[in-house]
Amino acid sequence: MTMTMNEEQVVLVNEANEAVGTMGKLEAHVTGRLHRAFSVFLFHADGRLLLQKRAAGKYHSPGLWTNTCCSHARPGEEVEDAAKRRLQEEMGISTSLHQRFAFLYRAEVGNGLVEHEYDHVFFGTWSGPVAPDPDEVETFQFVPVEMLDEDLQLHPERYTAWLHRCWPLVKEALAITR
Repeated sequence: MTMTMNEEQVVLVNEANEAVGTMGKLEAHVTGRLHRAFSVFLFHADGRLLLQKRAAGKYHSPGLWTNTCCSHARPGEEVEDAAKRRLQEEMGISTSLHQRFAFLYRAEVGNGLVEHEYDHVFFGTWSGPVAPDPDEVETFQFVPVEMLDEDLQLHPERYTAWLHRCWPLVKEALAITR
């Protein structure tokens, strides 16, 4: 059975990422409560990053480009397990993921909603087929990281608030591994 947005619960955390309760996902975004989240960045073998364009029906940030996949861990669910679950649900991809870092951010995302997240960032590689859920993803593309860098500067309105916050940290992590 699929959970609706109103039924789905997120894990509220403090700034040390310690669970302090649960709350409905929509309520957490209306009130701006700090909650646990994750972002997945999948890279093709040639170094390009897999981006998705959020579906028009999403309750916030519809039609904006963002990282490969992002969402929230459910109460009692390990963050890495949640990232793998949502990657399969949203993009039709099953692959190994490795947490590279975590960071805290707060951003208004329109319609009176706020993302206030302790975001766990995972990297992985993928060169196979992509089969996105059309309710979640309008389209996708693999882009060279230099092209994303440039387009974020030239057309910031095309991208989600969290990608803007996370991308400099992703580039830092990539520089360490390359």
